[in-house]
Amino acid sequence: MITLAEARERARRRYDRHYPAWALAAALPPPTPDVHTPPTSTALLNLPLHPPSERTALADQAAAVEWVASWRAAGVRGVVWEQRRWVSLGTQELPVRLVLTDPAEVAALAGRAGHWRTVSRRLTALLQEWAEYAVDGEALPSALRTHASALTALPEEDFARLGAVLRWLVEHPDSGAYIRQLPIRGVDTKWTQRHRGLVTGLHRAVTGRPDLGLASPPDLLRVRFLDGALAPGGLSDISATVRELAALDMQPEAVLVVENLETLVALPALAGVVAVHGAGHAVDRLAGMEWVERARLLYWGDLDSHGFAILDRFRSYYPHVVSVLMDRTTLESHRDLWVPEPRPTRAALSRLTPEENEALARIRAEGDVRLEQERLDLTASVDDIREVLLRSQSGVRGR
Repeated sequence: MITLAEARERARRRYDRHYPAWALAAALPPPTPDVHTPPTSTALLNLPLHPPSERTALADQAAAVEWVASWRAAGVRGVVWEQRRWVSLGTQELPVRLVLTDPAEVAALAGRAGHWRTVSRRLTALLQEWAEYAVDGEALPSALRTHASALTALPEEDFARLGAVLRWLVEHPDSGAYIRQLPIRGVDTKWTQRHRGLVTGLHRAVTGRPDLGLASPPDLLRVRFLDGALAPGGLSDISATVRELAALDMQPEAVLVVENLETLVALPALAGVVAVHGAGHAVDRLAGMEWVERARLLYWGDLDSHGFAILDRFRSYYPHVVSVLMDRTTLESHRDLWVPEPRPTRAALSRLTPEENEALARIRAEGDVRLEQERLDLTASVDDIREVLLRSQSGVRGR
């Protein structure tokens, strides 16, 4: 016998799985009826309740009576009742099946009535406002289905802000404004960061554009001039745009790219050396800088799969890059400092040296371990860097 609690749980699971599609279907205009085809209604939840047989009822009459009474008292819509004529107990009316054809009924049984009112109202409002502007008739319904959960979870004031942001972006397609400049009360950089996926997804569905037409903060690189003679205006530690750095009139002997920011700021003075914070995609932004092209290039990253992937990418621009402290000896001599790498990459790396490939193979053989750059002794590491600089002098480009 299916209890009322079990039916509510079945309804909850079905509702949570299908409510975006149901809400979208309710928001879209109904299709033109076909006069030759009679209308049909599809059951959204069709659940047999498995009422007791006469034998079961006789075995435990109290349980059977309580079960029937619970369904009668619940007042749930869609319950199908049937009469059963039993020899020993006479005619009984039993609930035999639960059939719900309306999403609101499923939501009510699942305890999601308020959720259903919110999602159906919001999807309807967005479709009514934007359907005629959307460049692709399928893109907007698809985006609403994808973002139904996020749309429903928004507080009312944030849903109103979302609408205002979409309207402003559509009306100003190439504003070049910063988020902070949007003239919408309550919308700032933090608000947009929290809801970036939602704003971007709906804006793309309406306009077909991959970007919002807004300006992004300048992409800065952190650079330290380890030789005071190279420091522009005496500034030894700066963050500047790629364009500004590329325009610097200088010629360092070597450029050392390090993955860890703490390592960058802790590096001591090194004659002729400029150090760059290389985390993420910084190595891509160094491509084409004249003073970088002419220098000896060193890369010191974490001893893990992503550190080698960055090195491989750096060499796609500058094949002469030399790695520092990214070898098997360094890895194995610091075994006690290994940690697991959370999400190792399996990308094919074609620009590593045999020694680097050997270290990477050992990393993977040990279960994707990581030796983080900042765990190495800095004094000893700087001594190794000086040795690499001496050995690589003959590899300077253009000399």
